[in-house]
Amino acid sequence: MLNMSITSDEVNFLVYRYLEESGFHHSAFVFGLESHISQSNINGGLVPSAALISIIQKGLQYVEAEISINEDGMIFEGRFSESLSLVDAVMPDVVLARQQQLKEKMAAQKLQQEQEKARAQQQKNAEETKNTNNVDMALQDGGDASVSTTTNIPLQSSVNNTDAIMTSTVVTAATSTTSIKQEPQVNGESNSTNGLAINEVNSIHNTEPMEVETNFNDIKISVNKATVLRGHDSEVFICAWNPTCDLLASGSGDSTARIWNLKEDIVTSSSTASSSAQQLVLRHCIKEGNQEVPSNKDVTSLDWNCNGTLLATGSYDGYARIWATDGHLANLLGQHKGPIFALKWNKMGNYILSAGVDKTTIIWDAQSGESKQQFPFHQAPALDVDWQNNNCFASCSTDMSIHVCRLGCDKPVKTFKGHSNEVNAIKWDPSGKLLASCSDDMTLKVWSMKSDNFVHDLRAHNKEIYTIKWSPAGPGSQNPNQNLLLASASFDSTVRLWESERGVCLHTLTRHQEPVYSVAFSPDGRLLASGSFDKCVHIWNTQSGQLVRSYEGTGGIFEVCWNAAGTKVGASASDGTVCVLDLRK
Repeated sequence: MLNMSITSDEVNFLVYRYLEESGFHHSAFVFGLESHISQSNINGGLVPSAALISIIQKGLQYVEAEISINEDGMIFEGRFSESLSLVDAVMPDVVLARQQQLKEKMAAQKLQQEQEKARAQQQKNAEETKNTNNVDMALQDGGDASVSTTTNIPLQSSVNNTDAIMTSTVVTAATSTTSIKQEPQVNGESNSTNGLAINEVNSIHNTEPMEVETNFNDIKISVNKATVLRGHDSEVFICAWNPTCDLLASGSGDSTARIWNLKEDIVTSSSTASSSAQQLVLRHCIKEGNQEVPSNKDVTSLDWNCNGTLLATGSYDGYARIWATDGHLANLLGQHKGPIFALKWNKMGNYILSAGVDKTTIIWDAQSGESKQQFPFHQAPALDVDWQNNNCFASCSTDMSIHVCRLGCDKPVKTFKGHSNEVNAIKWDPSGKLLASCSDDMTLKVWSMKSDNFVHDLRAHNKEIYTIKWSPAGPGSQNPNQNLLLASASFDSTVRLWESERGVCLHTLTRHQEPVYSVAFSPDGRLLASGSFDKCVHIWNTQSGQLVRSYEGTGGIFEVCWNAAGTKVGASASDGTVCVLDLRK
């Protein structure tokens, strides 16, 4: 028999991964510290996503199998009237009660089967007796001894059954031919749910948009048309393109960031992994005595400055770092007392803004590496930050609040409250007039500096909303004549596109099968990329909601991003890979 063993390190790692995958990043960090996850020898890149849930489900199936086997080894061919919950499975009294319930149910079924068998035999004997009497009477009358047996079905019943069969056949044929599905309404607006082709079909009863299915293979990006970058030893949580050239940065749980050179004169048409000459490894180290050693902490955030000459990274080790494009460490920024969750350059490139588990946000001088001001206004970890302009920014927290702060001010210039759970992400629109926020309370809200209350309270998702993005449209953007859109990505496996002025949902994009962690608009605003833990990257047309391209990788997708030219999409994955999709191919 195979010997099985479970170590505390293995259990702790699976719990840690479950917290990370579920979006509880600060909880995962604290648990990781106390359980010394970084000191274990487990290669996270080899552990599949949802591993803890998978092993728990198998355990439940084993308990159900135990319940279904009697003491004598007989297997009960039955099912529970109610499914066995995880809590029930660990309670001996409940398991014994379920087993007894199943025995009684099977005994009752057996008795019923025996009674039905006896009645069937009695009816058969009666029919045989009747037929024998009929033959005897026929012989006595001198008639033909042959007996014609007919099925006694009422005429009306037979006709109705025929109609039912014909009707069912017609409906099935129509459905299989057109695959037309009626769309729901959201916030009073017609919602075009994603399809590979979307047509407005007018039926007798309604004129709502319908979805017409076509061949998925027509839009699928094959593996040989994607460049897969290998080098990280753990999950890759984030990636970002240089704004001026095709350098792609990535940050991982292996305590490194990497800069991948994907310029046309470097990358060939091959889809094999990049060579070491095509990547720069930015090792995040800390000092122990007189030596620098790897921090063994996740790289959680990264951002390029406006001209692409410097890359800033934030880490669970509590330090922000500034790197040159040649891999040289230009500055080490250390004032946070705990992990950094978010980090952003301002548009001028002279300041960096960071948010941490220590409940504070800090503005740093990029040139000197010194803290310009620390803002201790949140009552719980700060999860995200975004610049409104070069001196003013917004921050959000697990304390359910949003603060708008300005450099030089000793208190927030504005505080927004309205969410009923932690606020995961915030984003200013290109004009800096509207601020969007998303939360674990399953709502998306839009705020204005002119009002204390939200402008829009958008409720359509049925699970936590992980992130949001504005389209590059309207005043202050590259596309001033386009209508401004807002995209939201949720753990309900959907992406929604919202019209910002009226606050209505234009499209619900439903092709993903697992939580969606990232969305990104193309520079011209016409396409939207989405990445999910179902390992898929989908590319959508923002006007029609149509799915135009799709790629399935080898790991759950944490982040998607577009290059400046709008020709390539980068995606970071849970299996340690980074894939690049060239949409020109």
